[in-house]
Amino acid sequence: TGVQTCALPIFGRPNVGKSTLFNQLTRSREALVADQPGLTRDRQYGTVRHDTRPFVLIDTGGLVSNADPLEQLIASQAAYAMDEADLIALVLDGREGLTPEDESIASQIRQTGHAVVPVVNKTDGLDPILACGEFHKLGLGEPIPIAAAHRRGLSKLIERFTQQWRGPIPEVETTQDEYGSRIKISVVGRPNV
Repeated sequence: TGVQTCALPIFGRPNVGKSTLFNQLTRSREALVADQPGLTRDRQYGTVRHDTRPFVLIDTGGLVSNADPLEQLIASQAAYAMDEADLIALVLDGREGLTPEDESIASQIRQTGHAVVPVVNKTDGLDPILACGEFHKLGLGEPIPIAAAHRRGLSKLIERFTQQWRGPIPEVETTQDEYGSRIKISVVGRPNV
């Protein structure tokens, strides 16, 4: 059997460090990085290998509410990436804290049913536990603190990606007996429970 690849789009609002994270994980300079928000408009693809498990990262543009026509096109590109997703990375800004836009994006992602890894970026010089604290409110699981620009926390992040995505469940060979393909349940316990 071949090795399964995980499609992993990176979402978040503008200027939270999605492209920096993409470049650091892919060890490339494919994604545009600057202090000016809104540079990423189309999807950008790159590959990350961890052990034998490859991940295809998808950098996306920043998502905003009340979007103008250009930002709506950027959001439609992000929607394509969401359709391709096996696992999603939601990048959040540890310096700015939780914003209403973060909550809106998390709500959209939650509706997809995909597994999500919340990533709190820009935690350099901050207490990681405090920086991640308010992001628990999103209900997406334990946030991973990183400083993408300095490569801090990236190995732990990749480990989390590997844990979250196990790949497709292999098909189990079934046999039919006198009960057909019905599920069999046993109820076991001590008397009078």
